[in-house]
This record gives sequence, C-alpha cells and structure tokens, in this order.
Amino acid sequence: MKKEEPVSSSRACRVLGLARSQLYYQSKRDDSEIIGKLRELADKYPSECLGTYFKLIRRHGHHWGRMRVLRVYRLMKPGMRRKGKRRLPARVKEPLVSGHRVNEQWAMDFMSDAFSNGRRVRVLNIMDEFTREALAVYADYSIPSVGVIRQLEMLEQERGLPEVIRMDNSPVYTSQEFTDWCQSKGIRIHYIQPGRPMQNAFMERFNKIFRQDVLDAYLLDSLEELNQLAEEWMWTYNHEIPPGSLGNLTASEYARAVNSGKLPSHQSCAEFTTINSHNSSSIIKEESLVYSCPIFREGFKIIS
Repeated sequence: MKKEEPVSSSRACRVLGLARSQLYYQSKRDDSEIIGKLRELADKYPSECLGTYFKLIRRHGHHWGRMRVLRVYRLMKPGMRRKGKRRLPARVKEPLVSGHRVNEQWAMDFMSDAFSNGRRVRVLNIMDEFTREALAVYADYSIPSVGVIRQLEMLEQERGLPEVIRMDNSPVYTSQEFTDWCQSKGIRIHYIQPGRPMQNAFMERFNKIFRQDVLDAYLLDSLEELNQLAEEWMWTYNHEIPPGSLGNLTASEYARAVNSGKLPSHQSCAEFTTINSHNSSSIIKEESLVYSCPIFREGFKIIS
C-alpha cells in the first residue's frame, strides 16, 4: 500500500487494521539446529518420511514440537530420493542350443494380458527346448517366486527336473528364494543378456503361438476360464500339432521316440547361434541337419 500511495506507516496500518508492531516484527527463531538434524536423518535414512524422522528426533533427546519440525521440514522441501536401479551381473552370451536329450534344458518366461474387465493377469510358460513340449502354462493375477517354485515342484513329481533353465532377468527369477531353490536342486540358471529376447528364441516363439491361439483369440473373464483353455491348448500343442523342427512328429511323439531309443538323443533340432552386430541387430544363423531314422519313411531336413 505504501508503494502505491505516499502515506505514512501508521495510517497504512490503521486502514488495513494491523498493529504497527506487526510491520516491524522480526522473527528471532533459530531453526538451524532442526535443519541440521533433519538433513542428517535424510542422508542416513533417505527412504523414510517425517513421521520416522520425528520419532528419531525424540529418541535422540530433542524436545522440539511436532508442528515446528513439520514447518521446518516443509520449508526445506525435501524430495524422496529415488533408489538406484540394482545392477545385474554380466550375462554371458551363449549359442542358442536346444540340448541333446529330454529334460536337459528347459526355458521359462512370463506373459502379460488383461481380462475383459481390464484386470491384468500374468502367465508363466515352461517348455522343454529339446522336445518342444509345453510343460506348464499357469495363469494368475500375481506369480511370485513361490508360485514359480510350486510349478517346478509339480513338474518334478511328473517328469523330474532339468539340468539347465534358460530365462530372462525378471525380479522373480533373480530373487534369493528362487536362486537358492535352484541351487538346492542342482539346476543351473542360464540368464540371457538384458534386452536380448532373441537369446531365448524357443520360448519367444512358444509365447507367440500361445498368444495367437488363446490370448488374442478369446475374450476372457476369469482365471478359471483362462487356465482351462490353457490346459486344453497344451494337450493340443503336445499331441496333435507337429512343430516344423520335429518333422512329421508331435512333441509328445518325439519325446517317446527318443526315450524308447528309436531316435538317438543326440539327433536333436538345429543349433542356432545369435550374432549381435554393432547396430544391435540380431542374426539367427541356422545349421540344418539331414537325418535318416527308422521311425521315418525317409530322411528329412530339420528346420527350426
């Protein structure tokens, strides 16, 4: 008001209804000790909030009021510190080989989709890379490491466990609980390199077929419906549809032929080698093999 009109301070205070003491009041409050304490706690406990800081202040013997600490805390405008992303150990790039016998190497991966009501759902897929058999397709709203272990334990009772499991770097797969379980069972975990899904190409193609045949083909409403369709699809995939890489045999027929000795176990599907160039493009090089076996009428060329 004094800037707009050349009036005295006393008249301006009378017009505004303020006491003159308010105009000249200077706060003598010193909050430097509170600021220092809050900064110390924020550096030591970056993910905590004011409630925890105030409890620690009281435990350290300070008796500042909560509203005073809150006022100083707001004036400091602290921001929640973002935790740095946990760095993964270096993953070794290996050739994409399907193995040489049944139960030698499996692959696992998660898929995500949504029901008609918009609720998200996760699907855990497990396959045998040598026989291309679908071992498990399990859907749930959330699948933690305990759920993955439960599915593997069920497969252990049915057919045993593999020597190696190929998977990505999902937090479920890198959790301490899952890695400890695999170590106790003698399973070697083969993590692919981050951002390189082509290193798990057998599983990626499996996911594509399941999405085309089930997830994209039906409007689903419940977990029960999805799991029932997945069970029916697994039977059809294993017993009725012969993959191109197995010639004229279905996955279950191929597994029986190997187990019965009619097809030597070393005569597996083609070996793929992933090659990453400087521009991060990927080339899958196929080594085709021609076999002649008593179970077939004539030799055929295996193409994965």
